[in-house]
Amino acid sequence: MSIARELRVEGQRIGLVPTMGALHEGHLSLVDRASSTCDKVVVSVFVNPLQFGPAEDFGRYPRDLARDAELAFTRGVDFIFAPSVEEMFPAGFGTFIDVDQLSGRLEGASRPGHFRGVATVVAKLFNIIHPSFAFFGRKDAQQSILIKRMVRDLSIDVEVVICPIVREADGLAISSRNAYLDVEQRAAAVVLRRALERCRTLYSGGERDSARLIQAMRSILAAEPLASVDYVAITDTRDLSQILVISPDSPALVSMAVRLGHTRLIDNIVLNGDL
Repeated sequence: MSIARELRVEGQRIGLVPTMGALHEGHLSLVDRASSTCDKVVVSVFVNPLQFGPAEDFGRYPRDLARDAELAFTRGVDFIFAPSVEEMFPAGFGTFIDVDQLSGRLEGASRPGHFRGVATVVAKLFNIIHPSFAFFGRKDAQQSILIKRMVRDLSIDVEVVICPIVREADGLAISSRNAYLDVEQRAAAVVLRRALERCRTLYSGGERDSARLIQAMRSILAAEPLASVDYVAITDTRDLSQILVISPDSPALVSMAVRLGHTRLIDNIVLNGDL
């Protein structure tokens, strides 16, 4: 906090890239964007227990701070903020942030309490570091929408920058959880991208009915025996409400969550614009 205060006094523009570690090219693309925009770049590395459910992978989530630091500093990061759980949530901690409506939809419906944890920890990071800009990846689209709403509603003085999804050569969105996939599951995982591209193709061909687009995506996912669908949805990018017929004048978020074995992957595209 004292370093951030000194940088602000000097008039430096701080860019924050919040992460849970296990850095990959997706994170590093955010670092690149931050470096091109800001005077100093801070990467936070914190596996946040508040955003994991009791049956989720908090205990086995990959942690290797030395590797993360090497990757970050090689890419031009100036500072790493890696607090302990005790520092972020000291004994007696009892203040949380809920972003109403947005928290309970899509990912929130499948992971109760997840976004309460996300909003609370991001707000704390903003208060500790006071960045001018904060950089998030569009792969976590609902998170990005929720953070933007929190910043607006609470008048937090930071500009939230949403950056494009970074993908592997075969189209799979890069994620720390991809490391959990075995060889067969990794090959099957590209079905998410195939389903989304089918939606885009149908939309480009004139289809506007969300139910038919969702059914087309579900058909592709159902043809992959290793894949188990959690949800497929087409929603408004402002409030994540369901869209029945896609308007050419408003962006629509097409998102899904799919399990392959014990690994849960998410992906999305945006029609008619961006977040």
